[in-house]
Amino acid sequence: MQGTSRGSLLSAQERLETLLGAGGSDPAAIGDALFAVTGLLDSSAALRRALTDPSRDGESKAALVSRLLDGKVEGSVVDLVAGMARSRWAQSRDLADALEQLAATATIASAEGSGELDRVEDELFRFRRTIDGDPQLRSALTDRTASGERKAALVSALLDGKVAPATLRLARQAVLAGRGLRLDAVLSSYADAAALRRQQLVAHVVVALPLDADQRERLTAALQRQYGRNVHLNVDVDPEVLGGIRVEIGDEVLDGTISRRLQEARRQLSR
Repeated sequence: MQGTSRGSLLSAQERLETLLGAGGSDPAAIGDALFAVTGLLDSSAALRRALTDPSRDGESKAALVSRLLDGKVEGSVVDLVAGMARSRWAQSRDLADALEQLAATATIASAEGSGELDRVEDELFRFRRTIDGDPQLRSALTDRTASGERKAALVSALLDGKVAPATLRLARQAVLAGRGLRLDAVLSSYADAAALRRQQLVAHVVVALPLDADQRERLTAALQRQYGRNVHLNVDVDPEVLGGIRVEIGDEVLDGTISRRLQEARRQLSR
């Protein structure tokens, strides 16, 4: 994915991370909903074109998403997909590809929340190896004449009760995901996403003005040097901080905002 599509995907990933970090969110349910929307787009080339048509107004595309999804998935997911419809995509298939990536991320985040991320990464790898080593199973799971439901049922029969819930979700989705991708490639991409999430930190950043691409890159590089791990930025713009920057990673807060300095100055003066 390149050009405008990559920029749109990065923006959607930031919105998803904000959603996953919100109190009361259920990453597994979000992942299931996003996979369902991915399937909806996969089933209709006309819908993919309608939602990615560069000549069509972004708000009209978002309204179409709302009409299709309201009452079927939770409102936060509708808002996320509507925001993606407002964005620009180089090819009509890029939107479905992006939705699948977000769905996998949410599902993997559910494993992270339950302390099963390492297990999921290992189980996806082992399942891929099992398929590679069993021609009969590989044929059954890649048979283009068999329905997706039949192949997903076979995956459930093989794995249900033996692997983490997130592994089962991703393995089932791998046999349902078409778009010209080989099954082993899809499973590898999910395992790679799990490995990346295991290695990365999420930094919640608050600034007075939006960061440009160079500022984001320099801040990411500085945090990665400090923590020795990959860092994903979730950036919120809050004019009330006046200037400077606030970074929260886990339980650690680095607050260099002007508003914070003013509060500290007032505290000192009031002593």
